[in-house]
Amino acid sequence: MKAAGLTKINLALWIFLSFLLLIITSGCSEKKQNGRENGQVEKANKVTSKIISIPPKGQIYHGVFPSGMSKEEDKVTPEDLYAYEQAVGKSAAWIYFSHNWYNGEGFPIETATWIKERGSIPFIRLMMWSSETRDKAEPKYTLDRIINGEFDNSLRAWANEAKDFDFPLLVEYGTEMNGSWFPWNGVWNGGGKSESYGDPDAPDGPEKFQDAYRHIVRIMQEEGANNIVWVFHVNNDDIPDKSWNQAKEYYPGDEWVDWIGVSVYGALTPEDNDRSKFRELMDEMYPRLKALSSSKPIALLEFGVTRGHPKVNQAEWADEALKDLVASRWPGIIGFSWWNEAWENDDTVAHNTEMRVQENQELARIFRKRVAEQDQVLGKTELIGYPKP
Repeated sequence: MKAAGLTKINLALWIFLSFLLLIITSGCSEKKQNGRENGQVEKANKVTSKIISIPPKGQIYHGVFPSGMSKEEDKVTPEDLYAYEQAVGKSAAWIYFSHNWYNGEGFPIETATWIKERGSIPFIRLMMWSSETRDKAEPKYTLDRIINGEFDNSLRAWANEAKDFDFPLLVEYGTEMNGSWFPWNGVWNGGGKSESYGDPDAPDGPEKFQDAYRHIVRIMQEEGANNIVWVFHVNNDDIPDKSWNQAKEYYPGDEWVDWIGVSVYGALTPEDNDRSKFRELMDEMYPRLKALSSSKPIALLEFGVTRGHPKVNQAEWADEALKDLVASRWPGIIGFSWWNEAWENDDTVAHNTEMRVQENQELARIFRKRVAEQDQVLGKTELIGYPKP
């Protein structure tokens, strides 16, 4: 009697547990279909890159984006870099450039190689978009398609080429994601709505970005590209200025990020109404950057102001900015890179944007004073586990 009763109980328990397992499995499957592939279903592979040393207290890295006037942000050249370094009087620890997938999905080996041979770290903006047209939705490399793995083969090939490069790389995906000019911004990916994707309490646009970022990093790690230092790069202004579009909403978590980066610009054209000084912009942004993570170093990845503005003196703006940076007014900042570029805005030459140091003698004098003549400004990175370039 007891044996027969126990068998019935076990059978009932087995049926109940099987039914419960079926429900749980079905729920997980549904979550994955809704896109929460990395954030909730898969465990995060922790970012453990420790291959570029953080400068000692009171020191700071000097980098640059040396694009010249090509308007092609993936076409930086040794000549453009030479012109900048000659004007400034110091080498650059990293060289910043874009890898636009509309010009090819393969790892930018040619540019990375000459940068390495010049003695600097290649810093790659991984720009997964199908054209340079801004302020519109991306038709091909969408966050949804990235999350769903549709570009995994290309990402794995990229990762293997990066690994075979066998030298430290700084890499970012989703440049200035809190700015609507780029297609990975939340405006183009669900915005502040929360009912169509993942967590019903989180805004869909930033949540999709988080998952796309995590997916890319995970793929690279699975392929063993451990020579990459991953950078999360925000803009100092949230545009649009909505609560759901704040930089913090996009942060994927400390386990996916090595460095935090920021762009802080003054007037970008001679007709720009923005007359903000660098100090006031960074004083406002710095606490927000520190709030993203208590442990990650911060790099000023883009800053600059145009020449020719009637109300803003380019050399004075840069002088004040560099003086504060070198004096460690914001002690969490480990490096900076000037955006050394010029471009046309319309048919009037006086309206051109001109931020190249070599085109303004007074600006070049400021850089030599604040960068070249300061020993605490480092023109080379300290590498861990790699020979010096």
